[in-house]
Amino acid sequence: MQELFNIILHEKKEIALALLAGAVSGITAVALFAQSGLLISQAALMPPFYIILILTAFLKVFGVVKSASKYAERFLSHRVTFRILSHIRLQFFDRLEPIASKLFNRYQSGDLLARITADVATLQNFFLRVVYPPLVALLVFICTVIFTTFFSVWIAFALLGGFLLVAVIIPAIFTLKKQHMSSSKHALMNDTAEFLYGFKELKHFHLLEHKKEKLLQLSINYSSDKRKEHHQIIQMQFVNQAATLLTVFVVIFIGAYFVSIESMEGLYLAMLILITLTVFETAIPLATAPYHYKQSEQAMTRLQNIPTTYDDGSIYLEYCEPYVLNAKELAYHYEEGINEVVRNITFTIEKAEKIAIVGPSGSGKSTLFQLLINGLKPTKGSISIHNFPYSMVDSQSLWQLMSVQLQHNHFFSGTIRDNLKIAGEQEEDEKLLKVLQRAQLPLSLDHLVYEKGENLSGGEKQRLAFARVLLKNSPIWLLDEPFTSLDNDTERVLFQEMLDCTKDKTVILITHKLTGLEKMDRIFVMQEGIIGENGHFDELIAQKGLFYEMWTRRS
Repeated sequence: MQELFNIILHEKKEIALALLAGAVSGITAVALFAQSGLLISQAALMPPFYIILILTAFLKVFGVVKSASKYAERFLSHRVTFRILSHIRLQFFDRLEPIASKLFNRYQSGDLLARITADVATLQNFFLRVVYPPLVALLVFICTVIFTTFFSVWIAFALLGGFLLVAVIIPAIFTLKKQHMSSSKHALMNDTAEFLYGFKELKHFHLLEHKKEKLLQLSINYSSDKRKEHHQIIQMQFVNQAATLLTVFVVIFIGAYFVSIESMEGLYLAMLILITLTVFETAIPLATAPYHYKQSEQAMTRLQNIPTTYDDGSIYLEYCEPYVLNAKELAYHYEEGINEVVRNITFTIEKAEKIAIVGPSGSGKSTLFQLLINGLKPTKGSISIHNFPYSMVDSQSLWQLMSVQLQHNHFFSGTIRDNLKIAGEQEEDEKLLKVLQRAQLPLSLDHLVYEKGENLSGGEKQRLAFARVLLKNSPIWLLDEPFTSLDNDTERVLFQEMLDCTKDKTVILITHKLTGLEKMDRIFVMQEGIIGENGHFDELIAQKGLFYEMWTRRS
């Protein structure tokens, strides 16, 4: 919570203005009702008309000031809150960005959605319900108690005691009491996200109704939790309201007693009673402060519970000819896994060398690919570029050197032009059209693309992704199964296009198709997480090992 307090302190000027406006609003509300009580008492004694006129004028002044200050208080306090939430969201995204490549290996999308929406929204209550109200109530009560002292010290003590009861004692009791906090919201959001993502599969396998029933039960549990929380809030407010009424009765009793013994003028009794009723309006919400504090604490903990384990290096690589890539005793295992997915991998890839990585499914090809593009961090060993370990290199400069095509690429809602320009924002339409032609994609730049490319076929998606690689045309090309959804003729054309474009560039190609590999400089054959064979196509065929078996089965 210290970080949250630090964020709030950054807005200290706005907070001070909001507190001032809130204090003025509270004090003028007390003054307005005090004036009303005095006016009622004075009117009963039939004073001169000018006294009634003056009191009425002050009544209007207090009313205008109260309304204006209340508006200013709401405006300033909510503006501060929105700025605080903006800072929190930015900090949360700063935590996500370094580990974005492996984010969904550790967190469900629904959980992240819950954190960035529900948890951030919960934190608005920290300032509006936990920090701000006690400070305003304290300022208003101090002024009110000082004013009341001029009429009755005992009534002032009664107000002070009532304030301690509703602002300190009752909230402390609720803090000690175990409070119910909803734990079903995140489960509901996680399952809802999975329901939306997997809707087609659930429908095809006739599990839609089963999943809907589960979601309905989670929704019922969430509604039940919210009712319990709402009941607790009402209970807290009821106890504080009862304490307020008790304080009012005490003030009435004390005031009536001192009026009866003529120690206090009866003219002021109605004024003091109305002051008591009004001043406690600022203190009644304080009973819920422990509840909102606990919720804010849990929300902030979840937002901060994103470890930024990614340590970006400081060495900036210049954009130039391809660099030499080295791997030394490289190994990786996923956190939830027991065995290493890749292990004891050592190799050197020279400048402008063309490397194909092949192997059976599950042999570790894609994991090695993610390590090469710095999407995953090795658990053992290291990868170096130009003799600098990836951990020492600025990630942005590294990715600038790479043109990457993944197995599953994301396409944004918009047009073909929009989806190409993420690889070349300043490029003119003429160049974009040439890239589409080279990628064998017969679509116009204005062709609409739905979210995730839902209206594109698998082959069109791969050709559009390949067009991005052509457009970026960096010194190092890394492609993971780029042509799996294409027919043989188109595959051969694009394979040759890749070779023609990369004569002076480094290429690392992962593929389970063995067509055209005789044109690559070397082939890494992976098996059970290691590079079992390494050499040119002809060498591997002559060895009659794993690659030879794969080639024979292909034939």
